[in-house]
Amino acid sequence: MSGPSTPWPGDPHDEEDFRADGCAAAGAEEEVHQRLTAAVEAADAPDAVFALSRHGRRTLHRGGTAPPPPVPREHLRYELGSASKTFTGLLLAQLIRCGPLTGGEPATVCLDPARRAEASPVTLAHLLTHTSGLPALPPDFHLRALPARHTAPYARYPAARVIDAFLRRRPRHRPGTRWRYSNFGVAVLGHAVAAATGTAWEDLLTDQVLRPLALSGTAPRATGPDVDAVGHGKDGRTPVPAFDAGGFQAAGALRATPHDLLTFLEAHLDPSGTSLPGALRSVRTPVLRRGPGHRHVHTMAWFRHPADGGPMYFHCGATLGQQAFLGFRPGTGTALAAVCTRRFRAADPFVTAAYELLAED
Repeated sequence: MSGPSTPWPGDPHDEEDFRADGCAAAGAEEEVHQRLTAAVEAADAPDAVFALSRHGRRTLHRGGTAPPPPVPREHLRYELGSASKTFTGLLLAQLIRCGPLTGGEPATVCLDPARRAEASPVTLAHLLTHTSGLPALPPDFHLRALPARHTAPYARYPAARVIDAFLRRRPRHRPGTRWRYSNFGVAVLGHAVAAATGTAWEDLLTDQVLRPLALSGTAPRATGPDVDAVGHGKDGRTPVPAFDAGGFQAAGALRATPHDLLTFLEAHLDPSGTSLPGALRSVRTPVLRRGPGHRHVHTMAWFRHPADGGPMYFHCGATLGQQAFLGFRPGTGTALAAVCTRRFRAADPFVTAAYELLAED
């Protein structure tokens, strides 16, 4: 089941302006409609929303295998999982730009000022760019999460335990020498930034990112069924509880509406029109290369792939019952926010459809 594809409510280009471009514009709009329809159907999820912005004109398609919820799908907040890291990256970039931090602070000293910095400390920048040498998760995470692995595994690992696990770590590699994707590292970053500034991560994010970008539909925790989308397991039918990030807030706690996600991405397309121009430009700048031939490029917050018409920036995220894909291409003026209420664990039609949609635009 799928719903209509329509220009976004409040689009600055009204119907009269659109028709003034004639048949070519109508053909382009129909092509977008067909591609979004195909992407929603490929997602094969109870609820799916694909929202595309091209040069400021927004088009949305929503649908799903389940009956439409009481609240229109495009007005619900969806769990972003690891795509939350793009917000955390922008937060750190803004804190560096406005002065409280440099990114070079040793995380151990931030969390425990009585400690002396190591000879090769793990810095805030290392934590954000996955070069800290930390594993994906703390060594004892799975043992503690096992009893709630299908309901709330992260909730069993609160902030105090994340911090303690980091302070007790035994590094296998010198920080800054290897890339390894780490939820653990970005979680520690959130706590270290909060300790260094004396302000809770949620408050920092709200004050430095959400409020300046007018993202009123983005929040770090669930509110209720009238606001938050309900996730489902890999069968696409079994509902799962709302995601509780425990001590991993900075790595994956955020929820947002498709409207807010496009606003967030459009700010990256045109930083000059926002209140955070320096930070938004910073998170687009490549900071490391890895893999064979150094083909894999990363910024402070995004994966960056080459494409015709200029590079594309993207990040995926998943919780126990939802998935998200965020991406933008400055060279084509395109942004894509895609969300769905199903968790795929093998071949992933949702991410494939979203990536191809952005890459082909």
